[in-house]
Amino acid sequence: MPGTLTRPELTAADRCDRCGAAAKLRAVLPSGGELLFCGHHARAYEAGLKDVQADLQQDEQQ
Repeated sequence: MPGTLTRPELTAADRCDRCGAAAKLRAVLPSGGELLFCGHHARAYEAGLKDVQADLQQDEQQ
């Protein structure tokens, strides 16, 4: 049986797509693309991301 694909944990090298700060949230879009956001931008865009049914993956080390 094939394994499930999982995305790696966020690291210090992962940066927010809006401002370049450390990424705290990965939003995986239904189309397969992904966006990374810092805490500030994650809160700002959370409602819209949920509206498009993005899979939100929080950084475990917040």
